[in-house]
Amino acid sequence: MKTSIRAITLAVSDLERSLRFYRDGLGLSSPGIIGTEFVRDEQNPGGSVAMFTLDNGLILSLYSRTDLAMDAGIDPDRVSGSPMSFGFFADSREDVDRILRQAEQAGGTISANPSSAHGVSMRATSPTPTVICGKRCTS
Repeated sequence: MKTSIRAITLAVSDLERSLRFYRDGLGLSSPGIIGTEFVRDEQNPGGSVAMFTLDNGLILSLYSRTDLAMDAGIDPDRVSGSPMSFGFFADSREDVDRILRQAEQAGGTISANPSSAHGVSMRATSPTPTVICGKRCTS
């Protein structure tokens, strides 16, 4: 059996703010928040989600922490504070600077000076993503 990951869902505390960061700040394409007609009630999670189809077909989705916990049948505290990171690899210092400017304009926090970095790593461990600069990965 061949398996592959087709979608990654990030639990977020503020769906609209997160959508603005990934769409407007990082330039990922999204139709916006969909599924708003499915409202959370005592027994069912809400359906509001923001989705981004990435170049390789992978779907990145943003979903409320509360709704994700309810959907998984777990306590919401188990869904908060999960560290994760995204990597963006750039061909030039100018590209790194452009990505950092976009992230900062979208509400991200730059946590390190990219003195000689060729890559950018986004860490989302709090409501405001933190941008950490790192070296280019080569194989």
